[in-house]
Amino acid sequence: MSTVGCSGARWLAPLAMVAMPALARADEPAPTDAQAWAIHGQTTFTVQGTPGFRSPFTGENSLTPHQAQETWDVTLYAGVRPWRGAEIWVNPEIDQGFGLSDTLGVAGFPSAEAYKVGKANPYFKLPRLFLRQTIDLGGDNAKVDAAANQLRGHQRADRLVLTLGKFGVVDVFDTNTYAHDPRGDFLNWSLIDAGSFDYAANAWGFTFGGAAELYKGAWTLRTGLFDLSKVPNQPSLETGFQQYQIVGEVEHRHTIAGHPGAIRLGGFFTRGKLALLRDMIAAHDQTGVMPDNASQRRMNDHGGGYVNVEQEISKTLGVFARASASDGVTEADDFTDIDRSVSVGGALSGQGWGRAADKAGFAGVVNGISRSRQIFLADGGLGTLVGDGKLPHPGDEWIAESWYSFGVLRGVTVTADYQFIVNPAYNRDRGPVHVFGLRLHAGI
Repeated sequence: MSTVGCSGARWLAPLAMVAMPALARADEPAPTDAQAWAIHGQTTFTVQGTPGFRSPFTGENSLTPHQAQETWDVTLYAGVRPWRGAEIWVNPEIDQGFGLSDTLGVAGFPSAEAYKVGKANPYFKLPRLFLRQTIDLGGDNAKVDAAANQLRGHQRADRLVLTLGKFGVVDVFDTNTYAHDPRGDFLNWSLIDAGSFDYAANAWGFTFGGAAELYKGAWTLRTGLFDLSKVPNQPSLETGFQQYQIVGEVEHRHTIAGHPGAIRLGGFFTRGKLALLRDMIAAHDQTGVMPDNASQRRMNDHGGGYVNVEQEISKTLGVFARASASDGVTEADDFTDIDRSVSVGGALSGQGWGRAADKAGFAGVVNGISRSRQIFLADGGLGTLVGDGKLPHPGDEWIAESWYSFGVLRGVTVTADYQFIVNPAYNRDRGPVHVFGLRLHAGI
């Protein structure tokens, strides 16, 4: 695992050389209350189970009935401010456990606390090691509260933020106040992120790269360049952009009747070794056997886009919606098998019923795939998460999730979660599926 840390560290030097001379010329004194360093931590235990459901046949990537699985992780967030405007963060983590059916069988998988790599015994990984440099460009001076991967201090309304190293693409892009944190709000993959946003990542959801964010008034422009995994959905990452992804996003913040909201429009372009669905279908038509994806991989393009909306309705209610689509012509790269997705939901604060530390949420999502992917799965193809061996009656995947989080102590929550899944893996012959979950979380 030490090689991962070294690879991440090598990304810090270039940004440091660019940023330090500019910062040295700044004559404005640093705020006296700016944090020089900080340490935070969290641990999350999640258990999910599903009872029996209709399952006339199964394949290699099918969700199976009558099972329960758990995941557990512990994360350290250690940060330091080496010079004005800069923060270096490292997030060592210990993980353990499995998702239902080894994180297979549902495109909108029911637990984002479950990764594509599961192990019975605890193991170490380093998901993040990055430098964030903020360059003030003017405007109002706002306070920044201390949080995981964020030092307390101040920042200008107009600013340029550069992030370089190893981190998650969705740490910067497609964020949402009400649906983006599987340790604190929704658990379903296609609710916490745009379902068709096939963002660059290894099997744990992180990658090497850099991002730039330009904040100007109510607008923010974001762009980033990231390494793909060497092989789709595997642990190893590229380190020199031989396979890469470019992401762009524009955000507009607004208020309606005094309540804040935001609209984000994003897109991605991927260039990597990906199999075309039409090539695999043609090979199957010639031989009667679906080829292994690896045998059909060539350098191909892949892309898509998303819309992400959030709006506070009252001090105790916020709503969100996402819509996304991708080209649907290649195998999924690093996220999941979704070519189009629409989600909508909301979150409530317990202040409305006298329990300020409690929260609740409810949302629904509809996921779909292209006709080419339907044929591929019907021919026995295996996707990233789905593949029942056949697909005689395809249909959209419908998912509803509701949860209630009890604030037990400061920083400690217990969450009950329920999900209802219709047409798991786009298969109208299987399901519907009930998934019951319990999440225990503590953070400092």
